[in-house]
Amino acid sequence: MPVALITGASRGFGRALTIDLAKSGWDLVVDGRRQEPLDELGTEVEGLGVHVDRILGDIADEAHRAELIGAAEGRGSLDLLVNNASSLGPSPLPKLKDYPLDDLRRVYEVNVVAPLALLQAALPLLRRSNGVVVSLSSDAAVEAYEGWGGYGSSKAALDQVHRVLAAEEPGVRVYAFDPGDMRTEMHQAAFPGEDISDRPDPESVVPALRRLLASDMPSGRYTANEWGNP
Repeated sequence: MPVALITGASRGFGRALTIDLAKSGWDLVVDGRRQEPLDELGTEVEGLGVHVDRILGDIADEAHRAELIGAAEGRGSLDLLVNNASSLGPSPLPKLKDYPLDDLRRVYEVNVVAPLALLQAALPLLRRSNGVVVSLSSDAAVEAYEGWGGYGSSKAALDQVHRVLAAEEPGVRVYAFDPGDMRTEMHQAAFPGEDISDRPDPESVVPALRRLLASDMPSGRYTANEWGNP
């Protein structure tokens, strides 16, 4: 069975993708920062007859990343690495002139440094399998939205990391995937007190990524809209 490592899998898009891959028979290594939703996910996935290593922790922690890679090594391969875990930063979203710099450092640590560190550790496995890397991007990485300077600039930096990695590692497909707005806890935090029920649920976006993964397209930046309904 193919093996996927998905960060931030206990809720939102990460959870939806984990369940979808489990239904296709993938073995899984997942993490999250909350024990209860992570355990609930594990129970649901195991109910599908799939083996899942669920590891509680913060992706910005070096020891936690090592535990994730160790679990993948225990499977003997890694076919897909999904950097889904992200930090929005302060809510409500502050303008750059007011952005607390300690919060900005945390956003970059989670959204840029940690994914790169996980990639560095995972590369030997990914090279052997000619695997795929997917990191969740955002339209805030390419558009200038008021209040989105911290999160958006971190995702822009992550996009550039992917472009360079793709040039340096031709045997690994490297995708930055922009899922668009979704009805998630993080998106709600970006719009506190607002009704976001008109946003699509994460489960409806997963098929777009699955089509991209099945397409054998070259490394690059892709959006869910490009890979919507066939």
